[in-house]
Amino acid sequence: MVSLRAILKHPDDLYPMLKLKLAMRNAEKQIPPEPHWGFCYSMLHRVSRSFALVIQQLDTDLRDAICIFYLVLRALDTVEDDTSIATDVKIPILMDFHSFIYNRDWHFSCGTKAYKVLMDEFHHVSTAFQELGRSYQEAIEDITMRMGAGMAKFISKEVETVDDYDEYCHYVAGLVGLGLSKLFHASGKEDMATEHLSNSMGLFLQKTNIIRDYLEDINEIPKSRMFWPRQIWSKYVNKLEDLKYEENSVKALQCLNDMVTNALLHVEDSLKYMSALRDPSIFRFCAIPQVMAIGTLALCYNNIQLFRGVVKMRRGLTAKIMDRTKTTADVYGAFYDFSRMLKSKVDDNDPNARKTKDRLEAIIKICRDSGTLTQRKSYIIESQPRYNPTLIVVIFMILAILVAYLSATRQSHMRLIS
Repeated sequence: MVSLRAILKHPDDLYPMLKLKLAMRNAEKQIPPEPHWGFCYSMLHRVSRSFALVIQQLDTDLRDAICIFYLVLRALDTVEDDTSIATDVKIPILMDFHSFIYNRDWHFSCGTKAYKVLMDEFHHVSTAFQELGRSYQEAIEDITMRMGAGMAKFISKEVETVDDYDEYCHYVAGLVGLGLSKLFHASGKEDMATEHLSNSMGLFLQKTNIIRDYLEDINEIPKSRMFWPRQIWSKYVNKLEDLKYEENSVKALQCLNDMVTNALLHVEDSLKYMSALRDPSIFRFCAIPQVMAIGTLALCYNNIQLFRGVVKMRRGLTAKIMDRTKTTADVYGAFYDFSRMLKSKVDDNDPNARKTKDRLEAIIKICRDSGTLTQRKSYIIESQPRYNPTLIVVIFMILAILVAYLSATRQSHMRLIS
């Protein structure tokens, strides 16, 4: 539950958070009755509640296809991420994974928590997959095959150069962008986007995640996961893990800022991709994660906390983004605000300061030139709170009571059907 202090500091967050909470409750009630589809949508809520919420607005056939696409790739990713699986076991599974989605008896025990359940009961996913339209199946199979082969390649290959970094991100995320473009096209709702733009959409999200997850990846047991390219980090330290030590704080921030600057390369393509989308629900589905990504980069830039703990967007701002990202004006506005926020953090003494500013100024110009900035209210750069603190406390208490009531009602309902 979000803290009272956070609500008092950002009172405008309260209404979007309430809407988001109620929307999530409603989405959880939309689980299909068929066992295999029920498993798939329930699992989607367990591994990514925000993603499960965003896809609810899509038409049923496209929603089902994207749900299965997501779960297939999460399962593939679970195999890749499990550092306890021997290489000679892992590589054949990655290479052949595209064939397992046609086998209702296949499963493989790995991963932890919800991901272990997904792998143990993968037959539900393969059963649902085989009920999709043929064009959806072909798109999912193709991307799964290419991604599995790429993951297998990088099991025994280090990310040495920036080109390696781009190639790895292409396999694990750029292909997701391409797969989604194929599914959108197969639904008849969108033209087929170019592979370059689709790839950039995925790379922007993946590079943001790799930057944000540095500490989690480097502390992975039994073996660290290292995705930051040596070509970048070796300019600052001798070993990638050295960035987390306090004595290397100055170099760590310089390296972090270098990584963020690299990720900004993909923003122009992402904006171009989104501006070409026609269907409002597909637009929102694509736009919300992209806005979250630029916001996360703005938080991570020059932030030493990334090497000490967790850096993530506050819940209220996340709720605002999910509630208010509806049009191209909203997207250009968010990218404009977050880019300005990031630019304000650039230290002229940083070795990449000029390059970072140049890229941010180019993004800001694109947003200005869109002609849409006057069409929306900024919710990122906030004005002073205009609400009475006592009123905020009362509303917060009502919200807490409402959430408790909804939780109790849901538990009672679950007991009745069990």
